[in-house]
Amino acid sequence: MPIFSYKAFNAGGAELSGVIEADSPETAAEMLFAKGYVPSVVEERRKPSETSWWEGLRRATQRVPAKDLIIFTKQFRSMLHAGVTLMRLLQVLESQTQNYVLKRAAADIAHHLREGSTLHSALERNSHVFSPLYYNLVRAGEISGNVPEVLSRLIYIIEHEAKIKSDIKSALQYPIMVTVALVIAFLVLLTFVVPKFASMFDRAGLVLPLPTKIALGMYSVLSDYWYLAIGMLAAAVAGLRFFLATEQGQYLKDALLLKLPVVGPLFIKAIMSRFASIFAILQSSGVPIMVSMKVLTGTIGNRAVAAEFESVRDQMHEGKGIAEPLREARYFTPMVVDMISIGQESGNLEEMLHEISVHYDDEVAYAVKGMSEAIGPVLIVGLAAVVGFFALAIFLPMWDMTKLAR
Repeated sequence: MPIFSYKAFNAGGAELSGVIEADSPETAAEMLFAKGYVPSVVEERRKPSETSWWEGLRRATQRVPAKDLIIFTKQFRSMLHAGVTLMRLLQVLESQTQNYVLKRAAADIAHHLREGSTLHSALERNSHVFSPLYYNLVRAGEISGNVPEVLSRLIYIIEHEAKIKSDIKSALQYPIMVTVALVIAFLVLLTFVVPKFASMFDRAGLVLPLPTKIALGMYSVLSDYWYLAIGMLAAAVAGLRFFLATEQGQYLKDALLLKLPVVGPLFIKAIMSRFASIFAILQSSGVPIMVSMKVLTGTIGNRAVAAEFESVRDQMHEGKGIAEPLREARYFTPMVVDMISIGQESGNLEEMLHEISVHYDDEVAYAVKGMSEAIGPVLIVGLAAVVGFFALAIFLPMWDMTKLAR
């Protein structure tokens, strides 16, 4: 009899894992339900040779554009809402989807469904395409029996986050271009212009001012030790990427992003919007609040905030409710905590969460606009500093030469 590995939640929302013998994944899930557990992952144990490292690398490098994923999800929802069976639905998606990765994913999902897997488990097996948010919300829809409605809300979240990312990229496009141009101009002036003027000043026997000495020192280091600079830069980039791949590195990176002067508040507002949207979907789907907190931990998209969710869950296990633990947690604004508290007291938590999401959607839009406006003065100051430095480095000695000629 096949052996299945599983992850499940008990009535208190605690996550459990283990193995179980059953004829199929569906039978294993039914056995877990009979024990009072809500299964999140049920998959057959594979032999190590079944998944090669090359397949893992191939999947890790595949990405699906947001617009293709949105169209795929809209078609999925429409056909499911129309009563089309899952197998027929996936055949249609596989035949008409233009994106090759999504086409392969649709075929793989159909294959696992034929073997008795649940829809969210089949989606999770294609995690290179479908994010934890995606398959966890589908799991919530399967638990509540309302997958089309969950897909509708999921489409809204994906579209909204894609728009935010596009707005941020548009806001940063001009500053990045100006910064690259400044760096190129700095290197050209440092390596070609300053040395020629320096040789002329040296023949004139002038005592060089401090800005010129600094510029010549930087040129000397760049010309004599360029290979060391490139090697150190490559080693630093490789070391940073290795560190960021670790759990501690991801946590520190996410925590640092939330503390940055201009970008940090923007990320916090986006996280509050995502938190409220997902929480509202889970509540409307009838998912227990402890299970909802566990799902939010894996889908919020920031390790620092996810760690706060773990602390909140621990306090909720002690019977403190949700508002008070959130009030003690970092990153959650007083508005979010107070509205959740009011929603709990009035029995209207889902509507309050929706209002929070709408409010912070608007806040994110204003923050993106404000960020693009705030970057302009910073660029002007940087441009003035570079131009002023080289002007002093070149024209101060020329002024001395003019006085000497007189």
